[in-house]
Amino acid sequence: MTNQPNFSLFKFKHSLRVRWAEVDPQQVVFNGHYLTYFDVAFTEYFRALGLTYPDGLKQYNCDMYVRKTTIEYHAPARFDNELTIYVRTSSIGNTSITIQMEITCQQQHLISGTLIYVNVDVQTQRPMTLPQGVREVFERYDNLTT
Repeated sequence: MTNQPNFSLFKFKHSLRVRWAEVDPQQVVFNGHYLTYFDVAFTEYFRALGLTYPDGLKQYNCDMYVRKTTIEYHAPARFDNELTIYVRTSSIGNTSITIQMEITCQQQHLISGTLIYVNVDVQTQRPMTLPQGVREVFERYDNLTT
Protein backbone atom coordinates (compact mmCIF):
# COMPACT_ATOMS: atom_id res chain seq x y z
CA MET A 1 0.00 0.00 0.00
CA THR A 2 1.41 3.38 -0.97
CA ASN A 3 0.90 6.75 0.60
CA GLN A 4 -1.69 8.65 -1.38
CA PRO A 5 -0.49 12.00 -2.71
CA ASN A 6 -2.30 15.12 -1.63
CA PHE A 7 -4.32 15.58 -4.81
CA SER A 8 -5.68 18.92 -3.54
CA LEU A 9 -2.24 20.40 -4.35
CA PHE A 10 -2.77 19.69 -8.05
CA LYS A 11 -4.54 22.43 -9.97
CA PHE A 12 -4.02 20.71 -13.35
CA LYS A 13 -5.06 17.28 -14.60
CA HIS A 14 -5.30 15.68 -18.02
CA SER A 15 -7.20 12.56 -19.08
CA LEU A 16 -6.35 10.00 -21.72
CA ARG A 17 -7.41 6.48 -22.62
CA VAL A 18 -5.02 3.52 -22.90
CA ARG A 19 -4.77 2.35 -26.50
CA TRP A 20 -4.29 -1.25 -27.60
CA ALA A 21 -0.78 -0.58 -28.97
CA GLU A 22 0.37 0.51 -25.49
CA VAL A 23 -0.43 -2.83 -23.84
CA ASP A 24 2.23 -5.55 -23.63
CA PRO A 25 1.87 -9.37 -23.60
CA GLN A 26 1.18 -9.19 -19.85
CA GLN A 27 -2.01 -7.26 -20.73
CA VAL A 28 -0.82 -4.12 -18.92
CA VAL A 29 0.59 -0.82 -20.19
CA PHE A 30 4.24 -1.33 -21.11
CA ASN A 31 6.31 0.65 -18.61
CA GLY A 32 7.96 2.93 -21.17
CA HIS A 33 4.60 4.34 -22.27
CA TYR A 34 4.19 6.13 -18.95
CA LEU A 35 6.95 8.52 -20.05
CA THR A 36 4.87 9.31 -23.14
CA TYR A 37 1.84 9.90 -20.93
CA PHE A 38 3.94 12.26 -18.78
CA ASP A 39 5.09 14.13 -21.89
CA VAL A 40 1.54 14.53 -23.21
CA ALA A 41 0.37 15.80 -19.81
CA PHE A 42 3.34 18.19 -19.51
CA THR A 43 2.52 19.69 -22.92
CA GLU A 44 -1.09 20.24 -21.82
CA TYR A 45 0.12 21.67 -18.51
CA PHE A 46 2.22 24.18 -20.46
CA ARG A 47 -0.89 25.11 -22.44
CA ALA A 48 -2.80 25.69 -19.18
CA LEU A 49 0.05 27.92 -17.98
CA GLY A 50 -0.31 30.02 -21.13
CA LEU A 51 3.18 28.96 -22.28
CA THR A 52 2.35 26.75 -25.24
CA TYR A 53 5.34 24.52 -25.80
CA PRO A 54 7.80 25.25 -27.31
CA ASP A 55 6.63 28.63 -28.63
CA GLY A 56 5.98 30.03 -25.16
CA LEU A 57 9.69 29.79 -24.37
CA LYS A 58 11.03 31.16 -27.68
CA GLN A 59 10.66 34.77 -26.56
CA TYR A 60 13.13 33.99 -23.76
CA ASN A 61 15.61 32.21 -26.08
CA CYS A 62 15.36 29.11 -23.91
CA ASP A 63 13.99 25.59 -23.82
CA MET A 64 13.53 22.92 -21.16
CA TYR A 65 15.13 19.50 -21.32
CA VAL A 66 14.42 16.54 -19.08
CA ARG A 67 17.42 15.96 -16.82
CA LYS A 68 16.05 13.24 -14.56
CA THR A 69 12.93 11.11 -14.36
CA THR A 70 11.84 8.90 -11.49
CA ILE A 71 8.83 6.60 -11.77
CA GLU A 72 7.25 4.49 -9.07
CA TYR A 73 4.77 1.85 -10.18
CA HIS A 74 1.96 1.18 -7.70
CA ALA A 75 -0.53 -0.69 -9.91
CA PRO A 76 -0.87 -1.38 -13.64
CA ALA A 77 -3.06 0.35 -16.18
CA ARG A 78 -4.84 -1.82 -18.73
CA PHE A 79 -6.29 -1.48 -22.22
CA ASP A 80 -9.14 1.04 -22.48
CA ASN A 81 -8.65 2.39 -18.94
CA GLU A 82 -9.29 6.09 -18.72
CA LEU A 83 -6.35 7.59 -16.89
CA THR A 84 -6.13 10.91 -15.10
CA ILE A 85 -2.69 12.48 -14.96
CA TYR A 86 -2.18 15.12 -12.27
CA VAL A 87 0.64 17.62 -12.86
CA ARG A 88 2.19 20.28 -10.65
CA THR A 89 5.43 22.15 -10.23
CA SER A 90 6.71 21.12 -6.82
CA SER A 91 9.85 23.27 -6.74
CA ILE A 92 11.81 25.79 -8.77
CA GLY A 93 15.58 26.11 -8.72
CA ASN A 94 17.92 28.56 -10.39
CA THR A 95 18.04 26.68 -13.70
CA SER A 96 15.47 23.93 -13.20
CA ILE A 97 11.94 23.04 -12.25
CA THR A 98 10.75 19.86 -10.57
CA ILE A 99 7.45 18.47 -11.82
CA GLN A 100 5.38 15.99 -9.83
CA MET A 101 2.97 13.74 -11.73
CA GLU A 102 0.50 11.19 -10.46
CA ILE A 103 -1.59 8.84 -12.59
CA THR A 104 -4.89 7.41 -11.40
CA CYS A 105 -7.64 5.25 -12.83
CA GLN A 106 -11.06 5.52 -11.20
CA GLN A 107 -9.58 6.81 -7.94
CA GLN A 108 -6.90 4.08 -7.82
CA HIS A 109 -3.38 5.49 -7.60
CA LEU A 110 -1.28 3.79 -10.31
CA ILE A 111 1.91 5.75 -10.93
CA SER A 112 4.03 8.45 -9.25
CA GLY A 113 6.57 10.40 -11.25
CA THR A 114 9.06 13.17 -10.68
CA LEU A 115 10.68 14.94 -13.60
CA ILE A 116 13.43 17.53 -13.37
CA TYR A 117 13.57 19.89 -16.33
CA VAL A 118 16.65 22.06 -16.88
CA ASN A 119 16.28 25.39 -18.62
CA VAL A 120 18.83 25.81 -21.43
CA ASP A 121 19.94 28.54 -23.78
CA VAL A 122 18.80 27.48 -27.26
CA GLN A 123 22.04 28.71 -28.87
CA THR A 124 24.60 27.15 -26.52
CA GLN A 125 22.50 24.20 -25.30
CA ARG A 126 23.89 24.94 -21.82
CA PRO A 127 21.90 25.50 -18.62
CA MET A 128 20.80 29.07 -18.06
CA THR A 129 18.96 30.85 -15.28
CA LEU A 130 15.21 30.43 -15.53
CA PRO A 131 13.89 33.75 -16.91
CA GLN A 132 11.94 35.71 -14.32
CA GLY A 133 8.85 35.80 -16.55
CA VAL A 134 8.83 32.00 -16.86
CA ARG A 135 9.52 31.54 -13.14
CA GLU A 136 6.59 33.78 -12.25
CA VAL A 137 4.18 31.82 -14.47
CA PHE A 138 5.03 28.55 -12.68
CA GLU A 139 4.99 30.17 -9.23
CA ARG A 140 1.65 31.86 -9.80
CA TYR A 141 -0.07 28.81 -11.29
CA ASP A 142 0.95 26.38 -8.55
CA ASN A 143 1.02 28.90 -5.69
CA LEU A 144 4.75 28.59 -5.07
CA THR A 145 6.97 31.13 -3.40
CA THR A 146 10.74 31.38 -3.66
